[in-house]
Amino acid sequence: MSQPKVLIAGGGIAGMSMALTLHQIGVPCVVLETVSELKPLGVGINVQPNAVRELFDLGIGAEKLDQIGVKCREWALVGLKGNPVYSEPRGLEAGYNWPQYSVHRGKLQMLLYQEVLDRLGPDAVRLGVRVTGYTNNDDDTVTVETVAADGTTAQETASMLIAADGIHSAVRAQMYPDQPPIHWGGAIMWRGTSPAAPIRTGASFVGLGRARHRIVFYPISPADPETGLSEVNWIAEVTVDNSEGWKGGDWNKKVEIEDFIHHFDGWEYDWINVPEFLSKAGTVYEYPMIDRDPVPSWADGRVVLIGDAAHPMYPTGSNGASQAIVDARNLGASLIAHGLNETAFDDFDARFCEDVSQVVLRNRGAGPFGLLNLIDERCGGEFDDINDVVPEDERREFMARYKAAAGFAIETLNASPRTIAEGAKVAF
Repeated sequence: MSQPKVLIAGGGIAGMSMALTLHQIGVPCVVLETVSELKPLGVGINVQPNAVRELFDLGIGAEKLDQIGVKCREWALVGLKGNPVYSEPRGLEAGYNWPQYSVHRGKLQMLLYQEVLDRLGPDAVRLGVRVTGYTNNDDDTVTVETVAADGTTAQETASMLIAADGIHSAVRAQMYPDQPPIHWGGAIMWRGTSPAAPIRTGASFVGLGRARHRIVFYPISPADPETGLSEVNWIAEVTVDNSEGWKGGDWNKKVEIEDFIHHFDGWEYDWINVPEFLSKAGTVYEYPMIDRDPVPSWADGRVVLIGDAAHPMYPTGSNGASQAIVDARNLGASLIAHGLNETAFDDFDARFCEDVSQVVLRNRGAGPFGLLNLIDERCGGEFDDINDVVPEDERREFMARYKAAAGFAIETLNASPRTIAEGAKVAF
């Protein structure tokens, strides 16, 4: 057939990871991306060791990732009084065989995009083309409906469609026309970056505050040798009554510091002055913390969902982007095992849909920040010694359960074989 074997809807982290994986295993593909120009948009994210491992196996190693991010060394929670709640090493320092990276989301996307262009060629990504629907055909193909930036509609036939078109996925909407609306639990996030001196290890992810009122921050660039300052990503978060739904209008609205900084009056510690830190930010965006209810299956014939199209989740576990990368790699493994057919999609769906859906629900319940929920329940969020509220063994067991559910338990990950064996190809 003259058409590409596989079409990918969406050119985000999931879509680009999928294109690189398909190329690695010998499957021709084309990415269809809605925007007419890709730009490094977004804020900081963490790429967990299970996903970094997959990037390394794709030939995207530390020499490239070090240019766009920082190897995370610690994850820490601190209470409202500035007292420690929990901390643990991360990445290589925790004993993983692979690091954890704190990066700017847009820079990671652009790195993957450039890798796609370099390896697959300039025609591998079509910009300004949005996938609007599909039809599974009787001849083992799928017809994909698109609309261009100028409004022109078209149809294209391929062997398979992989939908990586995000939380507002048109493909998922066709699969589940009666799906509930986007779920908002009441948390409002303000996100930005500020120049600041790194704290603690110099590469620490820190959550400060209470379950319904906190700030998270971590560096996403090395410290400048002249100023000593890093670009530090932050998320300020407050949970409000959500009974009337999201009233903000935009899902991604530019706001002024003065619109929300009052929520953090008095958050001044000897190691960070939060109002001063926030006031040094450049552009700030307001987001509702949103996800979608899990669906029973990601597959429909020769169409499958990955990334946020499959499992949009709260960012509380720092594993949304990581799961998108892991999705692409595991789907690639299913294609190697079963070929370009519906069985491959069904296999991928059966192995991961239910388990990842549980991670979505865990993140909705605050993910690893659920420790702060326990503290709120037991002492209202204020304490002098955390051991009097949640003993150390209970804290460590809580975190171990989350890491196991999210797929990055240390011993399990280190001992597991490669998701895609070196040199493996799909048989045609």
